[in-house]
Amino acid sequence: MVISDAHGGLVKAIERQFLGTQWQRCQVHFKKNVLDKVRNRDKAWIKGRLDDIFLAVDKHTALDRLQQLVADLAGKYPGVAELLETECEDALACLNFPSQHRRRIRTTNGLERFNQEIKRRTSVIRIFPNRESALRLIGALCMEQAEEWLTGKQYLDMSLLEELDQEKEAELRQEVAAA
Repeated sequence: MVISDAHGGLVKAIERQFLGTQWQRCQVHFKKNVLDKVRNRDKAWIKGRLDDIFLAVDKHTALDRLQQLVADLAGKYPGVAELLETECEDALACLNFPSQHRRRIRTTNGLERFNQEIKRRTSVIRIFPNRESALRLIGALCMEQAEEWLTGKQYLDMSLLEELDQEKEAELRQEVAAA
């Protein structure tokens, strides 16, 4: 899975270079894009409706809520309704994953926080003697973060994905046997 904003070149590169990879559009960026297109007095209720969609228990529920919001906005904000109808599903890819993972994979917040930490740690040094020294520090920070996720505070419980794969495999076997 790749999580990013909707930069056109980035999305094309993901499709071309990472075949079979799911793309999750950052829900925070998508919500901001939608709210930038509505009047201030309507932002709160549209934000609430988007939150209801993004926090749905499953994709079916989220898509039902999305269709209702699109219908509700079609008269007053036809452009926003069209945007939601054509692009919102990209922000729902996290619903294909275990519910315990969704909070971490629905936005780019984790990556943005890590980039802030790199900036904070490199700005202390101000001027690196050469490129290799900068790469050494940034590489060490990346390894430190990876080690923390593996041994300390686990970022994602990968056994949940294995269980999900086994469930999907069992469902496929049943479908094949029934056919």
